[in-house]
Amino acid sequence: MANTTFSGPVISENGFVAPTYTVATVPTVGSYAIGTIIYVSDGLAGAPTLAVNDGSDWISAAGTAVADS
Repeated sequence: MANTTFSGPVISENGFVAPTYTVATVPTVGSYAIGTIIYVSDGLAGAPTLAVNDGSDWISAAGTAVADS
């Protein structure tokens, strides 16, 4: 995945596509920078969620870890 740095807000009129994983295939948090967002298709007890790398775990939109790091 390419790394890009922005100095202001990022706006897209066409939306954003996050990398997609299942709980079983979520990468280790050390593989991505803190703040990286991924889509986990079964991350909330089988329901889809976005997850953010907090440096220790992938944290779901509900505030819970989606997989062990």
